[in-house]
Amino acid sequence: MPGLARRVFHAGAGLLTAHTARKLRQPCQAFAEQDRAWRSLVRAYAGTAYGEAAGLERSLTYAEFRHRIPPQTYEQFIPWIERMKLGEADVLWPGRCSYYAVSSGTTAGPTKYLPVTSAMLAHFRRAGRDSLLYYTARVGRSRVFLGRHLFLGGSTGLAPLPASLPFRAYGGDLSGISAKHLPGWAERFLYEPGMEIARIDDWTAKIAAIVERTWSRDISLIAGIPSWVLVLAERLRARGEARGQRLPNLQALWPQLECLVHGGVPLGPFAAELRSNLGPEVNFHEVYPASEGFIAAQDSDASAGLRLMCDAGIFYEFLPMTEFRETGLADLGPKVVPLEEVRPGVDYALVMSTPAGLSRYVIGDVVRFVSIAPPRLVYVGRTRLQLSAFGEHVIEKEVTDVLTAVGEAQGWHIGNFHVAPLFPDPGAGRQLGRHEWWIELHSGATDAPAGPGIAAALDTRLRQLNDDYAAKRAGGGLEMPVVRLVAPGGFEQWMRQKGRWGGQNKVPRCRSDREIADELAGLANGKDIGHRPELK
Repeated sequence: MPGLARRVFHAGAGLLTAHTARKLRQPCQAFAEQDRAWRSLVRAYAGTAYGEAAGLERSLTYAEFRHRIPPQTYEQFIPWIERMKLGEADVLWPGRCSYYAVSSGTTAGPTKYLPVTSAMLAHFRRAGRDSLLYYTARVGRSRVFLGRHLFLGGSTGLAPLPASLPFRAYGGDLSGISAKHLPGWAERFLYEPGMEIARIDDWTAKIAAIVERTWSRDISLIAGIPSWVLVLAERLRARGEARGQRLPNLQALWPQLECLVHGGVPLGPFAAELRSNLGPEVNFHEVYPASEGFIAAQDSDASAGLRLMCDAGIFYEFLPMTEFRETGLADLGPKVVPLEEVRPGVDYALVMSTPAGLSRYVIGDVVRFVSIAPPRLVYVGRTRLQLSAFGEHVIEKEVTDVLTAVGEAQGWHIGNFHVAPLFPDPGAGRQLGRHEWWIELHSGATDAPAGPGIAAALDTRLRQLNDDYAAKRAGGGLEMPVVRLVAPGGFEQWMRQKGRWGGQNKVPRCRSDREIADELAGLANGKDIGHRPELK
């Protein structure tokens, strides 16, 4: 960029960083910010077909809203979204909506078409900007804005929705929709890999194009799901070796690289390998984005949780998991609490009202607050992705934390993994149920896993972390888990077969059924996915 433009842009980034740092030091205004967000949303909802049907008047009080509007899943919004896709105006949100984020939540989930209105795009722009300013305020400098920012997101080549004709509606990854609507300053000064490469659908071709384009660029920030960042690092090293240039890490290629923005999956299993691949001085900055909204971002040490983004246009509520019943949501409206009534250490189903017109939408995530002033939380897992086939009530965060701890103790580089129940089968010699862990280890482990050791270590850690699991194991309700080690690239094979390779796709960490585990076993038996013998 021209020298003067660079200086002006960076000076502006410095001023915004200083302003954000001051704001974060001031007394928390989260409750007032949420009140303003709710009032603004209700005024918008009142002028829509959905608002009229639901009784959402402009004068509605929160107490009335709380009792009148039930928490709702995506399925209950489908008829309204279908009307929007046909071009009908003022359905869930004032005006028409031409863009829909295609989301499955996880690789095995049902496909959703989430409306992305102009107000929703404004939300993502503001929250995305603020999340970066949280980082610069946290580290005390705005130098990251001097370089280019590489986003490993979905294709911006959005697909027309044929059923919407003659109205023109388009679907695609939220990251692609957002990239198409970047503010001019971001596209000019920061955005990589550029719009032409961003349109590529094929993930392998896209990574190859990114490697060639960014090889000689001044990259200061990378944003993406950890597993895809590792794929990029591998391809960059391969290019260097082909040209006789050894890259010990990406900082050797990009000296100004200082930040990895990550979200979507817990970092723990990938942390050591990411650190090795990126470089010792790269900071990790965690964000909590979803197709339904940009929820939270790191503003302090990672152990303090992520700060809920209360002033970006979304109103948040929380349903205690002790009350949660997906088939009985219609009766649970009064049980849902606003931010000012949450308590630290309690698991809540996240409920959102958004500028896309989704009011009291249960997005399927479970969160736990670390603090209230300021409001900081951690992602716990999915309401539908829990491991409780035998009444053990193990959540995604627990299996991730356990495997991370065991991997760190053994010096393993853990890739993808999945945990499923293995049900009793007297014919196969199984009198009791147990957990089956499918784990992919990357090269670089200091010690090869030993037979019974890995299963025993996982079992011990999970007993310490989860009382229900410990009780089942002690009472003879569950046997020792079984571990299957998947050959490197095994989960990639599975994701490619599912048509979910690349972009924002991720592997479900655990489920109470065997759908994914049986597919992995089928691929293994067909020699598409290799695995070592069962370790008990």
